[in-house]
Amino acid sequence: MEVQHLLSGFCSTPLIQNPKTQFFARLPTPSASFAQSQKWVSFKACPCNSQRALSRKVVECRSNTERSGAITSDDLRDGIRRKRLAVFVSGGGSNFRSIHEACVRGLIHGDIVVLVTNKQGCGGADYARDKGLPVVLLPKTKKEPDGISPIDLVAGLRKLEVDFVLLAGYLQLIPVELIQAYPRSIVNIHPSLLPAFGGKGNYGMRVHKAVIASGARYTGPTIHFVDEHYDTGRILAQRVVPVLANDTAEELAARVLREEHRLYVEVITALCEERVVWREDGVPVIRSKENPNEVRGIDDNTPPPFAKVKQQQQQPPSSSVGFELESIENQ
Repeated sequence: MEVQHLLSGFCSTPLIQNPKTQFFARLPTPSASFAQSQKWVSFKACPCNSQRALSRKVVECRSNTERSGAITSDDLRDGIRRKRLAVFVSGGGSNFRSIHEACVRGLIHGDIVVLVTNKQGCGGADYARDKGLPVVLLPKTKKEPDGISPIDLVAGLRKLEVDFVLLAGYLQLIPVELIQAYPRSIVNIHPSLLPAFGGKGNYGMRVHKAVIASGARYTGPTIHFVDEHYDTGRILAQRVVPVLANDTAEELAARVLREEHRLYVEVITALCEERVVWREDGVPVIRSKENPNEVRGIDDNTPPPFAKVKQQQQQPPSSSVGFELESIENQ
């Protein structure tokens, strides 16, 4: 079965094969606007153009998920273009569903244009097909011969003019080709306060069992940018969830998941509104929507979550967003 069968309901046009030899050029940082203001470096993502090259499995079709040409007033908010999002999942995709619903409701100034999965029969892929979204299988393996290569995936995402890649329970290591093509544009959500309980093999219920077994008093989701390793990219946002004395892993997982859904939508909203800024030392933080000159926690009307932890004489992780924000405010 060819890859186009995975795009059932999206496009019936066959995929075009490139008669010439495939190639992949390492891309420089996408044309982005870097404006320095005091100690800040502002990063604005812009779409990667497909240029002329097509790999042999690039989707050659259009639907309502692709651009029709000129940008309309509906595509702009405060002069900012709607962003185009690719989501990666491996399972049921509850975070993916939450993000999609927020896009449909207009909470996120962006649209999901493709779902990528390593399991074509997973719940997230089924949901995407039900919503008319294209589904692409990655990578190509003996068990999944219909998958595409990382090079073909990058070409396809360029064709769809994807701005940001969102990992929502995707359990595979992201190919280096994708990381090089989308610097500072791939984010992941992890169900613990990184760097604790992260790394290869730490996912899902394994994380929550390990948190309880360790005696940790606090846990919660972390959203971070993605690099070539598991869970080691720069932390963008975290939210604290207390671990109760009689918690089971299932009870803790349910509370953390509720915060995951809220936090991920809030962070993606900031990304699509171009409110993520990078300090000169390479630390990403989020600019306040009401006052662009202020950097605050995700909840604009509340202090960063780690402020409460510090009041209880708990030492936060050194890489927590709350710690970084406090340091900035004291400078």
